[in-house]
Amino acid sequence: MPKMRQLTREEIRVLRQRLRERASSAELRLPDAVLDIRKSLGLTQEKFAELTGITKRQVAEIETGKGNPTIDTLHKIGKLFGFSLGFVPKDGSGPPPQGPKP
Repeated sequence: MPKMRQLTREEIRVLRQRLRERASSAELRLPDAVLDIRKSLGLTQEKFAELTGITKRQVAEIETGKGNPTIDTLHKIGKLFGFSLGFVPKDGSGPPPQGPKP
């Protein structure tokens, strides 16, 4: 298997910015999200697995859409990038935010 090309600092910065933008706009979806998080951190699947406490095989399966990660696994992955898990409306619509009651 070919080695992953070492990304420049600028490439990593751009990847991280795009990832945050996609997350903010609710466009971040598995399995691409896991692959993008790993790449934006400049990590191989092996190093990513080591840091998250999951196996390299799990990383590969998640990234190819063949895996079915648990909530715990997704939490470990998101934690590396400062993300938390939650529900996001598909179209941006939904009930208005609940503010403090007068």
